[in-house]
Amino acid sequence: MIDVVTIGSNEEEILYKQAATVADIDERIVRLTQEMIDSLVVHKGIGLAGPQVNEQLRLFVTHAQGDIPRVFINPEIIMTSNDLVPYEEGCLSVPGIYADVMRPEEIQIQAWNEKGKPFTLDATGILARVIQHEYDHLRGKLFIDRLNEKKRERLLKQYARKNGQ
Repeated sequence: MIDVVTIGSNEEEILYKQAATVADIDERIVRLTQEMIDSLVVHKGIGLAGPQVNEQLRLFVTHAQGDIPRVFINPEIIMTSNDLVPYEEGCLSVPGIYADVMRPEEIQIQAWNEKGKPFTLDATGILARVIQHEYDHLRGKLFIDRLNEKKRERLLKQYARKNGQ
């Protein structure tokens, strides 16, 4: 199991940096993505991005309810719907904190899988939500950064109190 980087930890800085392109989908990347999927099960998560496991790489994994585990390497969201919908989000890097976030209801994404094969995926519902959440991690953005300043500060204070910071 891989440790997840949380805000307030020594590794927190990586959560706010742009992730680097994966140059080669080699055995290390395959092993990393499998360990990330295994960690989702342990942490009861539905998505995990490279920066969250202290890897500044453009990759993430998802395992949304009712869906198969998926690997996205060097992803690009190429289309989003105009319809925005609220949904309560949480994050393994900000454990115990939840808030409604507005995001496009539908997306289209291109990426490579762990076998080095390119694919395009149309996603809606929870899968679209998870993909967008994890994609934000690759750009150094957390879900709380999508909230208004007052709500974000309140949640960060709540998080600090819960974690003795």
